[in-house]
Amino acid sequence: MNYLIYLFLGVLQGITEPLPISSSGHLFLFKNLFNTNMFNDLNFEIVVNFGSFIAIFFIFYKDIIMLIKSFFNFILKKEDKKKYANNFRYCMLIIIGTLPVGIAGIFLKDFIEETLARTWILGICFIITAISLFLVKNIKGNKDDYDITYKDALIIGLFQVIALTPGISRSGSVLVACLLCNLKRDTALKYTFMLYFPVSIASMILGIKDLIEVSNLSSLIFPYTLGMIAAGIVTYFSYQWLSDWVKKGKLWKFSIYCLLLGIFVLIYFR
Repeated sequence: MNYLIYLFLGVLQGITEPLPISSSGHLFLFKNLFNTNMFNDLNFEIVVNFGSFIAIFFIFYKDIIMLIKSFFNFILKKEDKKKYANNFRYCMLIIIGTLPVGIAGIFLKDFIEETLARTWILGICFIITAISLFLVKNIKGNKDDYDITYKDALIIGLFQVIALTPGISRSGSVLVACLLCNLKRDTALKYTFMLYFPVSIASMILGIKDLIEVSNLSSLIFPYTLGMIAAGIVTYFSYQWLSDWVKKGKLWKFSIYCLLLGIFVLIYFR
């Protein structure tokens, strides 16, 4: 039964991580619906997040490698800088888009966990996510990767800060911000997940120390690995689903789910 719960949590992570329905919100919801310590296992969260990270990295690895090479080539090489200028600038857009949530995470972490971690707030945040996704349903945009401005990156980064609240989807809020900044749908999708990597890496690095210090880690290797593999596989297919719906302008359909979920939370925990 314990293995099935770990498997279920891995699948839950895999579904909710890329989709604009808030993975943190779903985890918080299940913590309150079911009385089991497994939903409070922060080390397991790190492991399944790593599974999702691997899946999304696999999808974007060519872009990531190209950007990393261009970034260092632009800095280190004295010649042909123009060849790497666009990709270097895109890297700077990722950095600018990540800074607000990094700073907010450091200074607002305790406030979010102590003040905003309420079921009624969770319900409202699901509804806010639903409304946001619905409002941008007809926006197509005309900006490509290299048309994104530093102002756009900052605005999108500030939207990502809002997603620190459980129930506000990170991918959803960033996608909404990208579309409001007039990015094309496929451009918005790519930039959304480019911003995912630094945030995810930082979270995993901060959690590695606690994971290593777990006293019974050897007995948890199998269930943790099971959950991580499930999260990775499901994340891959969830992203494909999201990609298809974003490009076809069907992002608003996720708003129906978030709206119904938000109403359920407000009624159930009233």
